[in-house]
Amino acid sequence: MDPTQGSTPLICPLTAADPQVMRAQMRQARDQGAEMVECRLDMLAVPPDEQTLRMLLTDAPLPVIATNRAQHQGGRFPGDERRRLEVLRTAAKLGADYVDIEMDADADGLPPERTLLSHHDFSCCPDDLDEICRKLQASPAAVGKIAFAAGSCEDALRALDVLRGSAKPMISLAMAESGLLSRLLARKFGAFGTFASLAEGAESAPGQPTLEQFVQRYRWRRQGPDTRVYGVIGFPVGHSMSPDILNAAFDAAGHDGTYVPLLVRPGYETLERLLDAIRSRPWLDWRGLSVTLPHKENALAYVGPANCDELTLQIGAANTITFDEDGSVRATNTDYAAALDALCGAMEITREDLAGTRVGIIGAGGVARAIVAGLAHYGAEVTVYNRTVIRAHQLAAEFSCMHGGLDEAERASAEVIVNCTPLGMHPEPNATPLRRIPPSTRTVFDTIYNPIRTKLLRQAAEAGCRTVTGVDMFVNQAAAQYEVWTGKPAPREIMRDVVLEQLGAEPLG
Repeated sequence: MDPTQGSTPLICPLTAADPQVMRAQMRQARDQGAEMVECRLDMLAVPPDEQTLRMLLTDAPLPVIATNRAQHQGGRFPGDERRRLEVLRTAAKLGADYVDIEMDADADGLPPERTLLSHHDFSCCPDDLDEICRKLQASPAAVGKIAFAAGSCEDALRALDVLRGSAKPMISLAMAESGLLSRLLARKFGAFGTFASLAEGAESAPGQPTLEQFVQRYRWRRQGPDTRVYGVIGFPVGHSMSPDILNAAFDAAGHDGTYVPLLVRPGYETLERLLDAIRSRPWLDWRGLSVTLPHKENALAYVGPANCDELTLQIGAANTITFDEDGSVRATNTDYAAALDALCGAMEITREDLAGTRVGIIGAGGVARAIVAGLAHYGAEVTVYNRTVIRAHQLAAEFSCMHGGLDEAERASAEVIVNCTPLGMHPEPNATPLRRIPPSTRTVFDTIYNPIRTKLLRQAAEAGCRTVTGVDMFVNQAAAQYEVWTGKPAPREIMRDVVLEQLGAEPLG
């Protein structure tokens, strides 16, 4: 296989201390979907001699990059520079497909057509990135590689700029969680390769996904130049199930899209910089963003009231951003619709049938605000209950609702109770906002989805109430985003199955 032709291969770095184990890992990598391996010779417990290198390289099951990384570039080779370079020259002589050598090292004796010239910066995105890339491009080496620590998602976009502007085959990576999208979109922009570990904990650099994640979660094999890009913004964001759910939906529907996580630190300015950076690069084909904490209010402020629907403005927060082909941007909030549809579906009524229904909302945060806005819009009689009564009063006043303290909720005359607090969420599943279910209540909805059956829902079932899980709301809001972005019906059952699988749960029936 010639990796310079056609698709971007997944390169699996092998970091075993024992050369026999490293050789065995080659087959494991191949079986898990790798198309090339990187033998990190500097990670071996004993610097390799010719016999060890011959064992590693002869009839290897995949093409091999031989790397013997210097300590000043993040490696572990314990010997002197002369011996380090000797190992690389021997690897080239014995058939390594490529030999990775640093820009500041002596490449004499290495065949240029099999040389991968690299530069690493583990502290930041270098100020002279363009100059470094110019030198890599001008060198006789067959492949250039630049890898640097990402301080933000904009640094990851700079790594993609490198790929797009290179005539020579290049690897361009922004390391750490903020740089993840530079790895996940490498195939779209024709990188020479990108790195994927055998398993979590076996990474050779920060922010490296596993082979399984590339192939399964991020639909790596389906990615191409025309793939549209979507993502989720949050802080933290690594725990999000949205990439699993939306990528599975794209796969099921045959939609040419990929969905990636973006770690964006709190603050309006950080979100503004990222969105400006995305919009200044129309060649990214970026079409949508899910927005989670702490950026829902920031998203609304960025897009502006003229580009939002009325109910989103009343809620004061947006969880969905859409980038149109003409360069414009829109925002909406799918949380309220997701909650109302989950509730109405369980009650077998329409949204209009909510008029006059007595609903008790527990909590006064962002989720509560979205649901109160939706319920009030459809004429439900809402009472907001919260431990901090002043917050309940403030929320209720905005939507002409009633309010009370959390201790009053157990005496409510509500027909429906909706929990919008984290009480009962993993890792404290035995917590509950209510000691008992009010006698008047017939339906209880818990917006928590992990665990699926919260203590509150178990209490409700014992009291003979109809129960609505947070899974229903979670799937509904993701499905609504899918439909906003694609204009097509979402494969809801598949999305629901993915959520249940991620939670390790059986189908709810």
